[in-house]
Amino acid sequence: MPRFFVSPEQVKAGRVTITGPDVVHIVKVLRLEPGDTLTVLDGRGMVYEAVIEQAGRESVVCAVVSESNAGGAPALRITLVQGLPKNDKMDLIVQKATELGVCRLIPLICDRSVVKLAGDKPLCRLERWQRIAREAAKQCRRPDVPEVLPPAGWEEALAGMPDNTAAVIPWEEENQESLKKVLGVSGPWGDIYVFIGPEGGFTPAEVELARSHGVRPVTLGPRILRTETAGLAVLAIILYQCGDLGGKLDG
Repeated sequence: MPRFFVSPEQVKAGRVTITGPDVVHIVKVLRLEPGDTLTVLDGRGMVYEAVIEQAGRESVVCAVVSESNAGGAPALRITLVQGLPKNDKMDLIVQKATELGVCRLIPLICDRSVVKLAGDKPLCRLERWQRIAREAAKQCRRPDVPEVLPPAGWEEALAGMPDNTAAVIPWEEENQESLKKVLGVSGPWGDIYVFIGPEGGFTPAEVELARSHGVRPVTLGPRILRTETAGLAVLAIILYQCGDLGGKLDG
């Protein structure tokens, strides 16, 4: 059954109103008509079975037949704080992080970030990343859409961490504290922040700033991973360890 995301505000009084590009997909591509059934998700974990009542050029209105909690969202809320990379690498990171189960993504403006966002660029990039996250969530059949926040500086990103959040920052100059060790002695977690540097990595001053806010530098081993690889690798490891990707911590 076709699946579509809407915002919670688009579900009112037993009706779902679908707008935007999905209307063209429903009417022109899938050629669905009144009486056909859709699966609609509100991005917050609720799923609705709905029957099309009206299919127009600007909107598709459906009657809700049933609703339930979709389930399937990771219990662990991981925020990926990704140093802004060059070119379209952020597109890949958003897409794959969504598939893995990230809860939130924060593009981080770092000292060594090559990308300079000025004028309308931040808004255009943000809309693009949010669209990619939405499509990736639909494709991988997860019940929610991760939040993609506007690009932020260090102070803003660190100030937004909830209390008692576990946070790690992989750093090539750390050679004692491993991610495996941190995961083995910590938890259970509710929220965890993962800070990933851009091309060129973090500066020592940035790492010290993060450390002063309780973020733990860790090593990922002897090989230096690209920025578009490191975050996804850490996400997969953490989610596996907490049982979401088939693994489970001992005990």
